[in-house]
Amino acid sequence: MLGRIEMVSIFLLIIIGLSGGLAVGSGFVAFLTVLGIVPRLAHLTKTVKLLTAYEFAIVFGAISGVWFSLGDPSFGLSNGVLILVGLACGIFIGMLAAALAEVLNVFPILAKRIGMKQTIHWLLWAIVLGKTVGSLYHWIFFVP
Repeated sequence: MLGRIEMVSIFLLIIIGLSGGLAVGSGFVAFLTVLGIVPRLAHLTKTVKLLTAYEFAIVFGAISGVWFSLGDPSFGLSNGVLILVGLACGIFIGMLAAALAEVLNVFPILAKRIGMKQTIHWLLWAIVLGKTVGSLYHWIFFVP
């Protein structure tokens, strides 16, 4: 049986954990809402009719990510399935980052500042290839 001090400690840990999660979750939702990331992503991909599905996917992904991070899940999936899941996650994160950059007009400002306003497509290709090569290098040499 747990003593009074242990129960108070566990209760405080639960309150602190829930408070931290609510703060981070609220910040994440505010970030996505204020910048209009999800609607912009749907508009760029011409899938506005799936906007509600995107929102549910983000909520489900966040909740399942938190749930799985509380334990040590093991699914026993084959390498082929893991490659497809990793590819889908990478595509989603890349599209989300691209939508964020589009909303904030990062690329036009960067191109203007470094004097590449007329050749912005070369700047985009450099960023894409740099991210790809960097990711492959990381996975080949640093992930066992």
